[in-house]
Amino acid sequence: MRAFTLAAVFVLLVAGCGRFHTSALDEIRQRGELRVVTVNLPTCYYLGAQAPEGLEYELASQFAAQLGVRLNMYPVANERAMQAELEAKRADIAAASLTSTKEWERVGTAAAAYTLIPQLVVYAHNGVRPRDTLQLESARIAVRAGSPQEWVLEHLKATVAPHLTWVETAPSSADPMEDVDSGQADYAISDAREYSFAHHLYPNVLVGFSLPQERPAQWIVRRGAVDLLTAVNSFFSVLTTSGKLAQLLQDSSGDIRSFAYEESREFQANAAARLPLYRAWFEQAAAQFGLDWRLLAAIGYQESKWDPHAQSADGALGVMMLTADTAQAMGIKDRSNPQQSIYAGARYLAQVRQMTPERVAEPDRTWLTVAAYNVGFGHLEDARILTQAQGKNPDSWTDVRERLPLLAQERWYARAKRGYARGWEPVQFVDRIQRYLTLLEWQPGEAAPAALEHGGAGAGPGS
Repeated sequence: MRAFTLAAVFVLLVAGCGRFHTSALDEIRQRGELRVVTVNLPTCYYLGAQAPEGLEYELASQFAAQLGVRLNMYPVANERAMQAELEAKRADIAAASLTSTKEWERVGTAAAAYTLIPQLVVYAHNGVRPRDTLQLESARIAVRAGSPQEWVLEHLKATVAPHLTWVETAPSSADPMEDVDSGQADYAISDAREYSFAHHLYPNVLVGFSLPQERPAQWIVRRGAVDLLTAVNSFFSVLTTSGKLAQLLQDSSGDIRSFAYEESREFQANAAARLPLYRAWFEQAAAQFGLDWRLLAAIGYQESKWDPHAQSADGALGVMMLTADTAQAMGIKDRSNPQQSIYAGARYLAQVRQMTPERVAEPDRTWLTVAAYNVGFGHLEDARILTQAQGKNPDSWTDVRERLPLLAQERWYARAKRGYARGWEPVQFVDRIQRYLTLLEWQPGEAAPAALEHGGAGAGPGS
């Protein structure tokens, strides 16, 4: 009788545990937050001028929205730190273009791969171009310790190149492509997606060939979260079938805009030599007027290449290339003084931004503001009116940029309130600002400090 009673109690206890067990998805919905750990990389997550950006951020945002919860996505130093977050269950998912390894299997379960990334062997333009895998055996190869590329090299060594060796770069140290660029290494292995961003920073680094094996990219879900893993796999399956994943992969590539490599090389030289002289003033002026300092610096570079002695044919001069009338209106006396010029440029940009309707969503509001900064607010309004008259959205920069050049055609500017404008110039101006802004965002060390200054998507659990 005692044995029967104990057995019955045991059954009731087990049933009770099952009844009160909370699944991973239930836990996420109860807290109202999906916690995703990542790293600061242009391919994954970084803070742009207006908000977090990057492929993994876009994917995680859509998945959180599908679950009906807010996203808390936060960066850590490297993969090992991500693994620690997952193991401690401070994060539900690790998302950073990852490939499952034994270390990841110890702390989580890999979801199905959502893409396969080609692996490129890169070299310096003045070096010997590599053409096959065996050629790597006698070369100095740089790879970041613990990275997926190290796993690729280990696989090559075990299968086709037994004499392959490489030099590991510490996880928090320089990019292996920088080692190639500086001559400290002959070659490096790079994800094709990483290269699409990095070749703008290292325009002298070229592609030799692609390795035969592509690397799977996948999310890692914390151990035991079976229903969350199922939801992730279903999410990617639907995204793939609909074609939206392919579009996201394309849109998040570093090759969205064409970059002139000579221009990129010149920018990097000026970013190293000139920007440090004026960065503090860009930051101070931007903070005073509620702007992103990198946006302000990008405009300054387009205007003068950060040269306080620059002067245009129409009499504008200084870092921000101000006319005498604009300088007077902004309350400064010496346009050649870089601090005064930057302050006046920031004040003028802020005034133009205030004139742009608040209903206009970001990033359109920023690009419309930048266009108005270049061509004048009145001409921008003419283009927006024309855009609306043609049945398009006057609050969309994509739609307005197509109509701005029409202001140089008589049949259109004759109807415009402000008349003729060189409408192609603000389009080119915005394109260049976007290019320089992106290069500033991709500068080594920029993303991590910015993440610490923002709450929400940039903060970790309990911060």
